[in-house]
Amino acid sequence: MMTIPDTEITLTAMRAQGAGGQNVNKVSSAIHLRFDVNASTLPSDVKERLLALSDSRITKDGVVVMKAQAHRTQEMNKMDALLRLHELVNSVEFAPKARRKTKPTKASQRARLNVKSQNGEKKTLRAKVVHE
Repeated sequence: MMTIPDTEITLTAMRAQGAGGQNVNKVSSAIHLRFDVNASTLPSDVKERLLALSDSRITKDGVVVMKAQAHRTQEMNKMDALLRLHELVNSVEFAPKARRKTKPTKASQRARLNVKSQNGEKKTLRAKVVHE
């Protein structure tokens, strides 16, 4: 479980979009989160994996930008944004396991070829019979 210091995360309150009646124009309940990956104290291998993600929330400059506005209160949106950031960072905490190439066994190759020949025979039996 990776921990990110609060000093590396920039949280800005802003007005939420969408429906909300009169309240939506008065209250800044949405949260805009910014986290600079390159300037962070994360280990270098985690930074590399995070920047290698093809995620639309990560800019070309290596800044994670998230907007949380699902909840009515600023505190809930702040918690939501931080939780989503931690989930993103924790998803790349460990390096993916390297895939080792394996060869199919002789028996499995024979079985595959037998099935292929059986299917081919089945299809030739479906053909029209030509009387000479």
